[in-house]
Amino acid sequence: MQDELNGLPQRAKDKHKENKKFFQQLKKKPPKHLDLQMQELHEEEFERTDCLTCANCCKTTGPLFTNKDIERISKHLRQKPQQFIDQYLRIDEDNDYVLQEVPCAFLAPDNYCLIYDVRPKACSEFPHTNRKDFHKISNLTLKNVAICPAAFKIVEEMKRRALKT
Repeated sequence: MQDELNGLPQRAKDKHKENKKFFQQLKKKPPKHLDLQMQELHEEEFERTDCLTCANCCKTTGPLFTNKDIERISKHLRQKPQQFIDQYLRIDEDNDYVLQEVPCAFLAPDNYCLIYDVRPKACSEFPHTNRKDFHKISNLTLKNVAICPAAFKIVEEMKRRALKT
């Protein structure tokens, strides 16, 4: 897995122009059943992919924390929301709450999430490859293929299948 992760940013960079062009075409004319296709691709890939062997998303990026996330997690940790914010979060350039640093403070050495049951929505939905209106999040997907090996494989399979039709 580590070899795959080490090469992922370069592979994503090599495919960036091709992917960007593909997603531009997808935005202009999304296939009729795109969301269903993406759901299938997502499920197929995550039957093969074990996130616990990777956790690259938790090690290299931080999610956005919504107010609902903050309320839920702080309650779980038996903290006041402001205590949670002060201890773990900062406000980024887009005025969103994000982690103060990565890797995530809630990532255990065995790659398990210490707050898995109450984790942020952004974490539970990552890498967003099964999201409704998938064609509308191409910029996010272009970033995620450089972080998540499964997202990279899903996009490559998506392009391969699109060429067949």
